Amino acid sequence: MVLQAKKREVREMQRRKKQLKERCKQEENISISVAVWNTEILPHWDRTRQTRKAKDLWWQGIPPSVRGRVWRLTIGNELNITHELYEIFLSRAEERWKSFSETSSNVEAEEAAAAAVAATAEADREASLELIKLDISRTFPTLCIFQKGGPYHDVLHSVLGAYTCYRPDVGYVQGMSFIAAVLLLNMDTADAFIAFANLLNRPCQMAFFRVDHGLMLAYFAAFEVFFEETLPQLFSHFKKNNLTPDIYLIDWIFTLYSKSLPLDVACRVWDIFCRDGEEFLFRTALAILHLYDDVLLHMDFIHMAQLLTRLPEDLQASELFSSISAIQLQSRNKKWSQVLATLLRDCRDSGRSSKANSPSLRH
Repeated sequence: MVLQAKKREVREMQRRKKQLKERCKQEENISISVAVWNTEILPHWDRTRQTRKAKDLWWQGIPPSVRGRVWRLTIGNELNITHELYEIFLSRAEERWKSFSETSSNVEAEEAAAAAVAATAEADREASLELIKLDISRTFPTLCIFQKGGPYHDVLHSVLGAYTCYRPDVGYVQGMSFIAAVLLLNMDTADAFIAFANLLNRPCQMAFFRVDHGLMLAYFAAFEVFFEETLPQLFSHFKKNNLTPDIYLIDWIFTLYSKSLPLDVACRVWDIFCRDGEEFLFRTALAILHLYDDVLLHMDFIHMAQLLTRLPEDLQASELFSSISAIQLQSRNKKWSQVLATLLRDCRDSGRSSKANSPSLRH
C-alpha cells in the first residue's frame, strides 16, 4: 500500500510538473504574441492585418490584453456612433427607467416584462427596457460580476438600455445581454456600446434579432446545404429524427456562442468572427456537429437536442479549432456567400410574389 501511495504521489508530481511546464510555455507564447501585436501589427493596421503572420496569430487566439482593440478595429463603426451619442441615448434610457414604478413586486415586474414583450409588436419598443432588468441576472451567472451588486451590473444595464433607445424598432431581445457582456469584458463602456450597435447592425444578426422569419429560413437553408455535403450521414440522421437547425442554431447565432461555449472558447470564436464575418458562425456550427458526429449518430431526438442546446462545459478551444480547420464552406464549387445570395434572392422573389397575389393588391 505504501509503495502504491508513493507511485501515485510520483505520478501526481509528474502531472503537476507537466501542467506547470505547459502553462509557462503558454504564457511565454502569449507574451511574444502581445509584443508582435503591439509593435508590428496594430501600429500599421491597414497594411499588416491581411499578412500571413497576422492571420496565423489571429487563428491562435488574440491575447486578452489587445483583444478589445483588435475587435474594435475589425468590427468598425459604419454607423458613425460617437461617445456623445451614447450618452444621449443612455440619458433617454435613464429617464424611461425613472418612469417605471420602483416599488413593483417581483410578480409585478414579471407582468411588466410580459407586457413589454407584447408591446414590441407596437411602434414603441422602448417598453422592452423593463425586460433588461430580468435578463441581466441570467448573464454569465457563474462569474457573479453582472448580477445585482456586481461590478459590471450597472454598465451592462446602461449599454443595453441605451441600445434599446437607439434602436426602438428592434428593442431589447433576450440574448443581447450576453453579446454586450462579452464586449464589456474587453473594452470600456462607450466603445462596447459602439461595437454592440455595429455588430447587431450586420445582416445576419439583424435578421435574427428582428425575427425576420423569411431571412432566418434562408440562413438555415444555406447552412443545411453545407451540412448535407460536409456531414451527409449525420445530416440524414437529423432528417430522420426531425431535428431542424432552428432547435440549436438560433441560440448559437443569437448570442454568438457566448452562452453556448465556455467563455474563453467563445472569445476565440469571436476573434475570427470579427475578422471573417457571419460565415464563420456557420462554419463553427458545422465544426461542433463534426466534433460530436460519432456521439450524435447514436442518439435519438431528445438526447441530440439536449447535447446541442447544452454543450459540454469542458470543451477545449484546441478541440473546437481543430474541428473548424477540417470544415470548408464549399458546395459544388460555390462558396457560402454565393449559396446564401441565391437563397436570399429566392426569399425576396417569393415575398414579392405573395404580395402580388394577395387580395388587397389584386383589387
